[in-house]
Amino acid sequence: MTVRHSTCALDCPDACSVLVTIDGSGKAVKLRGNPDHPVTRGFLCGKVARYLDREYHTDRLLYPLRRTGRKGEGGFERITWDEALDAIAAKLTNIANEHGSESILPYSYAGTMGYLQGSSMDRRFFHRLGASRLDRTICSGAGIAGMVLAIGSRYCVEPEQVKHAKLIIAWGANILATNVHLWPFIVEARRNGARFYTIDPVRTKTATLADKHFFINPGSDLALILSMMHVILEEKLEDRDYIERYTTGIEALRAKVREYPPERAAALTGIPAQEIASLAREYASTRPSLIRPNYGLQRSERGGIASAAVSMLPALTGAWRDVGGGMLYSTSGAFHLDRAALERPDLQNASLGRPGRLVNMSNVGRALTDLADPPVKAFVVHSSNPAAVVPDQDRVLRGLAREDLFTVVLEQFQTDTANYADFVLPATTFLEHDDLYFAYGHHHLQLARKAVEPPGECRPNTEVFRALAQRMGFTEPCFADSADDMMRQALASGHAFLDGITLERLDAEHSVRLNMSPAGTPFLPHAEGFPALGGKMDFHAGKLDYQPPAESRLGDGTLRASYPLELVTPKHSEGMNSTFGNREIADRETATAYINSADAAPRGITNGDLVRVFNARGSLRLRAEVNGMVHAGVVSVPACRWPKSSPDQRNVNVLISDRLTDIGGSPAFYNCLVQVERCGD
Repeated sequence: MTVRHSTCALDCPDACSVLVTIDGSGKAVKLRGNPDHPVTRGFLCGKVARYLDREYHTDRLLYPLRRTGRKGEGGFERITWDEALDAIAAKLTNIANEHGSESILPYSYAGTMGYLQGSSMDRRFFHRLGASRLDRTICSGAGIAGMVLAIGSRYCVEPEQVKHAKLIIAWGANILATNVHLWPFIVEARRNGARFYTIDPVRTKTATLADKHFFINPGSDLALILSMMHVILEEKLEDRDYIERYTTGIEALRAKVREYPPERAAALTGIPAQEIASLAREYASTRPSLIRPNYGLQRSERGGIASAAVSMLPALTGAWRDVGGGMLYSTSGAFHLDRAALERPDLQNASLGRPGRLVNMSNVGRALTDLADPPVKAFVVHSSNPAAVVPDQDRVLRGLAREDLFTVVLEQFQTDTANYADFVLPATTFLEHDDLYFAYGHHHLQLARKAVEPPGECRPNTEVFRALAQRMGFTEPCFADSADDMMRQALASGHAFLDGITLERLDAEHSVRLNMSPAGTPFLPHAEGFPALGGKMDFHAGKLDYQPPAESRLGDGTLRASYPLELVTPKHSEGMNSTFGNREIADRETATAYINSADAAPRGITNGDLVRVFNARGSLRLRAEVNGMVHAGVVSVPACRWPKSSPDQRNVNVLISDRLTDIGGSPAFYNCLVQVERCGD
């Protein structure tokens, strides 16, 4: 037996350091968390602990496939790599010549978080081709836009500091399901006397372990934040010294939040006024205090500004000054690798002389059905499953079903998106290739070398796009770069956070903390202001108006008359978006609608009943679970089931509009009105 180092590539903040035990035949027989990694600390989540089931699953795609039946039916025949690559290159060339290169649309996201397999040779290829560009907004666009608007950067405290906090607020964050390696730091903080609160429309597993849970109406987070600011300023609980030194706009903010006393916010949020006031006082008077917002906060019409406002709260109280205080949202902004060297956006000049057309990935249904000048004629997908994860699902599937749309999918399994492809190319897993990894939940850069040989004829994404570039006659030297070449280019950004972090050092140590502060010294990014903003943060009071979302209990009255319940679609504990959708336990969890007894009883619904959840966009048949998991007026259906596993051939995204957030261009997943009716046993 030998042990090799790897890194989990799944879309999770933890980016775990993984030890892979290899037997004498070269097969991986065990995965475990690296005990020497300061965040992984020797354990893996349940999903990745069972990852070898996926690695060696009999349904793995092993060979290139060509479609033989109608799109969506899943009929394919095996072909060689040469046949597949020749045909794809010829078709893309013909489409570019006939319709223009911008009629080709790439589609990818965080199916792998590796720099190389996720965003290197593929970006070079499409930039050189002159294809449309993809605005990758579906997960964190609004939250990042809000955070940058408020504090100028994506710098947050380190998870290792959380143990010092005395009050921790998980806001729209189901930590045990989506960020489990933060939990031991919270446990340590609580042993040291910290209180732990959750704010969420759903009583998640994390919320059941909290000292206090606040049920909040979907999409009303901004109203709660403004009311907390109201209490803090009215009762003079703010840190006046920090505000004077490092902020501007406090008087405008003071005037704005007078409009949001707790009594008004209670009507908007569903949280009693006295609880809002108590939370604000406790937050302002406890040091250190930490807010852990997650993407649940930003998935509403005002989600971007809500994310900005929550980023301002630690400035109002001076919490950024404290070790263990401030905010932990996303740490990804600290990884200042040279993305331009990896992705080569300058190559667009060779074909277009300008950047390609930008298409929002959250509106891909409209792009595939309505976009003109030119229309989308080719769709190349990797590291994502748009048929399952994108809202306005019926429109997405209509677009994918177009016979005149040429679709190529790089995948590990035959997903719903792969069923609509003309060619399916078998992709490697993170155990089967080299890659470099950032994290959005800690500050450790990691290198993973190939641990096992790929099965069948699976190839890394980088090799596929390198081969396509050669067939299309792209002669730029960058298309011959090896994995090590690209990693060295990315590391050579010259940023101080990367000083001394070389490929050789990563090969030796596997994981290296960024140089945000000296070793052993906590990173306090905003203890002395906001360098990215010239030193001072503005409270942006003029942007902080709250309006209930159109699809909410206080929104459009006409819609509410037909569809009176608010739907939320949180991540489920057994999946990673749609990655593990073929697991039976994941399918079972995503086939459930959680409803409050106050809403179930008048509809004649009891626990275990078959129900129909529907609105004007579509409907789903699900099993009802009637418990205290959601507040009255809210229905929760976990995302993202594989549509082909459902009797309706759809998942919950069929119910959700492609309406976008106020800033950042993300989907308003959690602003959706539905009705529920009993339809059987």
